[in-house]
Amino acid sequence: MPVALLALAIGGFGIGLTEFVIMGLLPEVATDFAVSETTAGYLISGYALSVAVGAVGLTLALTRVPRKTALLGLMVLFILGNLVSAIAPDYPTMMVGRVIAALCHGAFFGIGSVVAAQLVAPDRKASAIAFMFGGLTLANVLGVPLGTLLGQAAGWRSTFWAITVIGVAAFVGIAALVPTARAADAAGTTSPRTELAAFRSPQVWLSIVLTVLGYGGMFGGFTYIAFTLTEVSGFGAGAVPWLLVLFGVGLFAGNLLGGRAADRNLVRTLLVVLTALTVVLAAFALTASSKPATIVALVLMGAVGFATVPGLQMRVMHYADRAPTLASGANIAAFNVGNALGAWLGGLTLAAGLGYTSPLWAGAAITALSVVVLVVAAKARGGELSSTPVVLAPAPAAA
Repeated sequence: MPVALLALAIGGFGIGLTEFVIMGLLPEVATDFAVSETTAGYLISGYALSVAVGAVGLTLALTRVPRKTALLGLMVLFILGNLVSAIAPDYPTMMVGRVIAALCHGAFFGIGSVVAAQLVAPDRKASAIAFMFGGLTLANVLGVPLGTLLGQAAGWRSTFWAITVIGVAAFVGIAALVPTARAADAAGTTSPRTELAAFRSPQVWLSIVLTVLGYGGMFGGFTYIAFTLTEVSGFGAGAVPWLLVLFGVGLFAGNLLGGRAADRNLVRTLLVVLTALTVVLAAFALTASSKPATIVALVLMGAVGFATVPGLQMRVMHYADRAPTLASGANIAAFNVGNALGAWLGGLTLAAGLGYTSPLWAGAAITALSVVVLVVAAKARGGELSSTPVVLAPAPAAA
């Protein structure tokens, strides 16, 4: 893999850390700003909403900017947002910092996916995207536990100072390692009108729906997993963080393996992993009372769930053809919409008194629906399920 992918992965690591580490630091943040934990929790939901806005709005605004320049500008935004969070004197300022950092999230992964895919041969594109997203999964495995420990030991602000430094490292790496577009292409990669025209394709919209459902299914089960682990499986609260590390290991492995499989045959890979995710979620719900089975199911849920990500991202880029940037960013927003949908439906099952395994059943149902959508979309393309591997069409301007 080109060394430039490492710079993109470092950026992904920092962004993933910014998104998730706040969950472990909410008590300290709430105490410092003298707000309730519920109010502090808005720092998470505010971030998620801003990701969706930035994924579409900033990506569209940057369509005429060379992609390397766009990535550098987004990292400046990321650094600024975390710097504001680190020095925030009060809760509103902290929220501003979170929003600023979140705005770059979707656009970075959207534009970065296009750049990563263009750095490698056609048969390695999904693997390249998976490598970049590997930084995000590594943030879950190592970054969040270590960032939480740092924040608890040296104050929560120290974690955001560390993330700011990671952002600077990513900026330097992208500046030094990501190739610059040819002079003929540097004036602008596409136009807003060209990028928006990609949404005339029904397959682009089906890809986005597929992302919402496929990823939403996993998060439908995962959002309330702590309750399942403690109330059904019988684990102590102190074991939950370590069990989530195992989930993160599954994410990391599944992301890389899913990328390699998608390079061989994109549609078949998505069909297999989405079907497998449906089965794993249902099996988890059935065996959650067993601790050994729960451990296995938790790892598999992470692995199979995130194995979908490179393929889902590749699919929308493929059908957006020669203007993939905005569609790629919109698909990152779709991941976050899926998160919200899964969490909402899982919450409804709990509120209905269906028990702590009910979010897993809700997730399985959502993912099963994604399999139906994939089959319908593939048949609309005339036998795609038995076709040769999908190869992303080349797009102008490498960076």
